Amino acid sequence: MSYQCLIVDDEPIATDIIANYLGRLEGFAIAGKFTNPVKAFEFLQTRKIDLLFLDIQMPGLTGLEFLQSLRRRPEVILTTAFREFALEGFEQDVTDYLLKPITFDRFLKAVGKFQARVSKGALSVQPAVHDDGPPFLFVRADRKQIKILLDDILYLESMKDYVRFVTEKGKITTKQSITFFEEHLPPDRFFRVHRSFIVSKEKITAWSAEGLELGAVHIPIGRQYKQLVEKEMQR
Repeated sequence: MSYQCLIVDDEPIATDIIANYLGRLEGFAIAGKFTNPVKAFEFLQTRKIDLLFLDIQMPGLTGLEFLQSLRRRPEVILTTAFREFALEGFEQDVTDYLLKPITFDRFLKAVGKFQARVSKGALSVQPAVHDDGPPFLFVRADRKQIKILLDDILYLESMKDYVRFVTEKGKITTKQSITFFEEHLPPDRFFRVHRSFIVSKEKITAWSAEGLELGAVHIPIGRQYKQLVEKEMQR
């Protein structure tokens, strides 16, 4: 099995450099290379990608705008010649940030971070549905695996490298990205409404264009999620 990688950069030379670096590694396959972000977006609608190398500064659609438009995101390594975009990139929960010109040793470090995140993700959550009981998952916290019933979850909140589960029985914090849980929680029961929040649909008691209410709790709706929320709530 190999990781499927997608390279998106408006400079062909830049895509070729990343492709060359990936070609030196075992276990990584190039699923596609695009200089047009719109075509890359269309490609992502039909293909499962594990790792996306994404330039920030592109004409027509910036890398950050590209990320915000994705419903389900792969792991992302940003590439750019502008250091000042680093902070905003990490706020989008990316794996790493490569500053051009990209050296092979720095590239390897970024790939290593990707592999570490994937490895931790495989161990930290185990969604399960059983015929003899309610669905649940295990998350790693306090050096042990803690069982959380899906029925008990109110919402998830991202806190940089951690995610806090807020349930009817308390709060549990685990080291993981919110994107990972977005991809693993059942979409018929949970959906992302903000870059920092995933909510349980059945726990929503009221909503407006500005936010959702889960009882006494108010959850904001991110600008890029407004259409998705409206569509879900009007079903």
